[in-house]
Amino acid sequence: MSRILLRVATGATLAFIYFPLLVIALYAFNESITQGWPISGYTTNWFGEAWRDEDVRGALFLSVKAALSATAIALVLGTLASLAVARHRFFGRETISFLVILPIALPGIVTGMALNASYVRFNVDFGLLTIVIGHATFCIVVVYNNVVARLRRSSPSLEEASSDLGADSWQTFRYVTFPQLRTALLAGALLAFALSFDEVIVTTFTSGSEQTLPIWIFTNLARPQQLPIINVVAVAVILLSVIPVWLAQRLTREPTGVGGIAAAATGARQ
Repeated sequence: MSRILLRVATGATLAFIYFPLLVIALYAFNESITQGWPISGYTTNWFGEAWRDEDVRGALFLSVKAALSATAIALVLGTLASLAVARHRFFGRETISFLVILPIALPGIVTGMALNASYVRFNVDFGLLTIVIGHATFCIVVVYNNVVARLRRSSPSLEEASSDLGADSWQTFRYVTFPQLRTALLAGALLAFALSFDEVIVTTFTSGSEQTLPIWIFTNLARPQQLPIINVVAVAVILLSVIPVWLAQRLTREPTGVGGIAAAATGARQ
């Protein structure tokens, strides 16, 4: 009986979360401009209309550029921070770990206001750069969490063995550490891309006159003639956010590492 109740509760929870998304997906195929229920007819014409809209294409390309740039920054800084925290002991290590994670816990409006005030104070022009910096503040956390969790599950003895066999720090990282981190880095990058791509609040304070795809949706909601295209764009945002998250969840998480020691030793002898 308890198992049945648990399944019913799980189904109700999933329905509560995903039913509104299903409604938006159905309205994307609505033949009429007005949103009524039940839907009288279905069409795919709005997808072509959305793609031909120059504002939509510009917002899409800006969102992709911002997400890729923020992800690249997050990969570098998040990985370096995780290596420092997981592999070294020093005064203030836990404080640094807390400070790295804090941005994702802060309300987006606080982060956005703080960044906006800083840009204005130092006369930084709003645009792609300011958006990327804003998104990187919370994307770093995602990469950091994935990599530091993998490092804590990986034995440092593998790296010590590599050093004992004559490999230098770069060879050890290349042949031992990095192979253990590859899936964690890829998962972190996918999650960071998804978070950046659909970010609204921080972007509102850091984009200036630029419009990412979520901001385009937000600014056009009050225009009834744009509702069909908005529904199509919303479906695209959902897919481009869900797919990376699904791929990240499917990635293999267990590192091997032993083969890397032999490779590092071989590289050290050459």
